[in-house]
Amino acid sequence: MDTVIVIMEKDKKSGFLEKEAGSLSLSKNEEYIVNVYSMNDSLYLRLSVDRDVKDWEYNAVFDYFDTEVFGDKVNEISEVGDTYNPTWEFKLSFDRENQEDITERVEEILEIFKTEINDVFNVIADKEGEYLNEEEQ
Repeated sequence: MDTVIVIMEKDKKSGFLEKEAGSLSLSKNEEYIVNVYSMNDSLYLRLSVDRDVKDWEYNAVFDYFDTEVFGDKVNEISEVGDTYNPTWEFKLSFDRENQEDITERVEEILEIFKTEINDVFNVIADKEGEYLNEEEQ
């Protein structure tokens, strides 16, 4: 069963969501989406991990997450630091007239994100001691 996510247009000045700009119909990996909105012909997609991380894992996930794996699928990727779990904001061009294209692109990004975040958790699994030692210093 697909999950439908409504894309709302965000007003640049007020920051309020104003009107529906489209929708995404996703069949998998939607659990990584924190929120999504559009502004000025761009789509902003915030993605995070699918579980709560331990304190030491928070920095480790950011340290090992490779944004380069997304290549030219996104225009910008930035870390969102004021969240409980590691979160990134992905900015990509958004054509309201081509909903199928944006859904396909978001599905690709979600698949890459899932693979990358799983790889990160595998890499950091044995690094707890290193990060706990850093916190004590």
